[in-house]
Amino acid sequence: MTVTDTTTDTVPAALALTALGPRFGARIDALDLSAATDAQLAAVRAALVAHKVLFFPEQRLDPDSQVALGRRLGELTASHPVVPGIDEDHPEIYALDAADNGFADVWHTDVTFVRRPPLGSILRAVQVPPAGGDTSWADGQLAYESLSPPVRDLADRLTAVHDGSREFGYYLAQRRGGEGNEWDGERYRGLDPVEHPVVRVHPETGRRSLFVNPGFTSHLVGLSDAESRGVLDLLYAHLTKPEHIIRHSWRAGDVAMWDNRATLHYANRDYGDFRRVMHRVTLRGDIPSGPATPPTP
Repeated sequence: MTVTDTTTDTVPAALALTALGPRFGARIDALDLSAATDAQLAAVRAALVAHKVLFFPEQRLDPDSQVALGRRLGELTASHPVVPGIDEDHPEIYALDAADNGFADVWHTDVTFVRRPPLGSILRAVQVPPAGGDTSWADGQLAYESLSPPVRDLADRLTAVHDGSREFGYYLAQRRGGEGNEWDGERYRGLDPVEHPVVRVHPETGRRSLFVNPGFTSHLVGLSDAESRGVLDLLYAHLTKPEHIIRHSWRAGDVAMWDNRATLHYANRDYGDFRRVMHRVTLRGDIPSGPATPPTP
């Protein structure tokens, strides 16, 4: 059924959209992303903010058309601050190839260890195993809103340190010789920790979201180690409650988009020796703002 996304007043075109949960997750059918009109992509962009994760089955994107799609939706970053693109012609595409340690079996939000994390990601399934390899997403906005008021008040006042060295420090030093990519105007030659608010205010909707993740958050500022670990464990357990999660089983050609400002995700590593290859591009984001800080462009 062709419907207009009714969760927002700004969707300018109809989409064949099926909601997968209350304001979290949607599938969009009968849309060729490589040939979408400006109005259709404006509708996709609005639906992304409203639903946070979108799935597009049976797409026929290749590297060129995936990059072109990303450029129509926003400003593309380099593939990653540390990992190069798939080739010289596509420096924006980050290959997640299980044959080359390209897996992400830990809950994380993409690239939060930089000052300006991505706005969102566009992921294309290039090669998938016959079974397994699903990806799950958690809704940080719903998780924040379903916390008890005292815990919300505590989270609103906290700052977290995000550190990419555990996941990518060795790669940068050993495989790139200490020379990473240019990201947000800066050449990455190290992975210095950065601070972000534990609660992020979405720059487009004003909704609050938990903005910590086990992949890159190392600790909370001003708390003891024990207090930091206790609070983070509480927030992680709450974020990943089943009612905050949707899960996608991939087929080759599927495309997923997600709002990196309000979600976490986890890729199952349950496919043995079968190969799983995904290509990702990311959209340039803003500096995260918390409840007590004004937005930064």
